[in-house]
Parts: sequence; C-alpha cells; structure tokens
Amino acid sequence: MEVKTLLLQQWASCLDEEDWFPPLEKVLENITLEQAIWKPANGTMNSIWELVSHLLFYEKRYLMRFLGETANVPQAENNESTFSLPVETVENWKETKQEYFYVHRELEKILVKSDHEDLYRPVPEEDNPLVLELKSLAMHNAYHIGQIVLLSKMQGAWAENRSF
Repeated sequence: MEVKTLLLQQWASCLDEEDWFPPLEKVLENITLEQAIWKPANGTMNSIWELVSHLLFYEKRYLMRFLGETANVPQAENNESTFSLPVETVENWKETKQEYFYVHRELEKILVKSDHEDLYRPVPEEDNPLVLELKSLAMHNAYHIGQIVLLSKMQGAWAENRSF
C-alpha cells in the first residue's frame, strides 16, 4: 500500500470515517453549546469548543501556507492562545465546527490531487513536505479527538451505540 493511500485513510478517520477512534464529525454531531463550553471542575482540561478551535487553528494555518496565502495565515502569541474562543453563542459554535470541517476537507482535496512529487515537496514556510505535515496533523487530531470524547463521556453526552 502506498503512503498516499495510508495518509488518506488516516485523514478520513479523523473527520468522517470510523476506525479505532470515532471521527470528529460524528463526535460533535449533537454537542450543544453548553456541552461545548463545559469544563471539568478541576479546571485542568480545555473545553470541547476550545479543542476544536485549537485543531482549526493548526489546520487553517497549514492550509493557508500550502496555498501560499501567507497574509491570511493565522497567528498566535503562543500555543495556549490557539484554544481561545469567539463570543460563546450557538451560531459561533456552529460556525467553528463548519469551518473546521471545511478546512479539513480542503486539505483532503489537496492530498487527493497530489502526486508522489507533490507529497514530498516542502510546503512554503514549513520545513517538512506535505506528507509529513499531514501525518503530524492527523496524529495531533487523533490525540485531541480522544480528549473531546472523554469530555463528552464526562457530561453523559456520549452516544451509547457505536459500530464497534
């Protein structure tokens, strides 16, 4: 199996195809605003929405760099600031989710269109080629999807029935 096929499978697992962990689109499907902003009492974890914002920041940043749109690359003072939220409204929560889904799918389209040479060409303003950056983003996503699932379970918002 070639690297591109494996990466496409990994990328899809993060958004809309169930594998060893549930895809983010399914996990967020019925999360309400109240559940999205909830944090455990001990204050040691980010909220679901903060985690989605963090994932969006890094995917959008990478997409803009790949497209050469350096003027539109999201900036952050530090990693902690990538978890910040807009005004906490139902509409903004929906917009954050939809933007994340859109950016993830745009990166997938780039991967689908890439040939072997494209996969190993360095991306503007990055040290690594497309294949390594998307692999790292997928692993990063899987880590945070696990946190989102845990937060969902802690609130009783986790779907009882899964395919396995």
